[in-house]
Amino acid sequence: MPPTQPPQSDGRQEASTTPTTLHISDRAALAAAWRSPYPILTHLNADTTWLLHIPYPEGVARPPGRSRFNVLLDPWLQGPQSDGGRWFSIQWHVVAPSVQTIKELNALLGELENAIAPHEAGTVEQGAETDSYIDVVAISHEFTDHCHEATLRELPSDTPILAPDKAAKLIQSWNHFDAVIEMPPFSAAETIDWRKALSCTPLPPWVGVGRVVTPGNALYYHAALIVAWTGSAAGEEANSIIYSPHGIQPGALSGIRSTGLRTRALLHGLDDVQLWMTKQLNLGAVNGVAAARECGAKYWVATHDEVKKGGGFISLLIRRTSWSVAEAVKKEGEKGTAKEIENDKQVAGYEFVELGSGDGLVLA
Repeated sequence: MPPTQPPQSDGRQEASTTPTTLHISDRAALAAAWRSPYPILTHLNADTTWLLHIPYPEGVARPPGRSRFNVLLDPWLQGPQSDGGRWFSIQWHVVAPSVQTIKELNALLGELENAIAPHEAGTVEQGAETDSYIDVVAISHEFTDHCHEATLRELPSDTPILAPDKAAKLIQSWNHFDAVIEMPPFSAAETIDWRKALSCTPLPPWVGVGRVVTPGNALYYHAALIVAWTGSAAGEEANSIIYSPHGIQPGALSGIRSTGLRTRALLHGLDDVQLWMTKQLNLGAVNGVAAARECGAKYWVATHDEVKKGGGFISLLIRRTSWSVAEAVKKEGEKGTAKEIENDKQVAGYEFVELGSGDGLVLA
């Protein structure tokens, strides 16, 4: 995607604008976005590995050499992933990840921080091996395309890991990380103060991470992670992203706006994926239309739609239906004019954005 410059903000509710996208290979555009006051969401592979770069708010103490707090979601870079043995299920990426290793990713983040003026971020020794710019990792669930042991083991052992119970127990069994924390549950309908609901050690007090689960969901991975943060030390402005790689029932997101959180982006797939005659895996775009509307997302960003090379018994049972947003809007029954759904964008007040491996979105 051709990069565009980050827009300026006057602090008011933004009108709809063309999304500002860039690619990590364009260092000039990336550095310009890094200097902006806006969060950046980067797609590290073509599937569902993401890195959220949150700017430290004004008035908040930050570590030397740092201008952004980096949250890594579901990292899977090189190699296959397998659940239940190779005979049962194994998959490989078809599209190469934009970074091949965690070390390469860390070097990129260090390069960007060192490019920031000293009065903005301080200085750090270029290429210092002991410095990690990944502040926390959040795992959605224990399936190995989301909880990939080989990739996670590339991280320093002191990297904090937040995960739901099953994934947390799995990661703890590796005896690699010093701190594996079970992330708190989050119910918008029951939350008065999102900071209390989502805060947990070792997160700074202005950042929260939690898990929203569809009530009664036996498979439990029809859920979402929510990452929330304040835009100032006083906390007047609060933003969030909602990450739901397999989809979540829209009703579970009801009330998000009443918590004081503004949903910058909903990450939800387009493809409807089922196991033949058995289970619904990915809820797909029809569900996504309603979910994006329910949480009031400014951007709907597609995720977990890479058609991977697969083998094993499960690969014979997979049934995938691909949707465009326009098709999903029509199916879901939302009333929209042809102009509103032209090019599958600008539906019901949110922008649909599709990011390839290495693409980023400035959450302005």
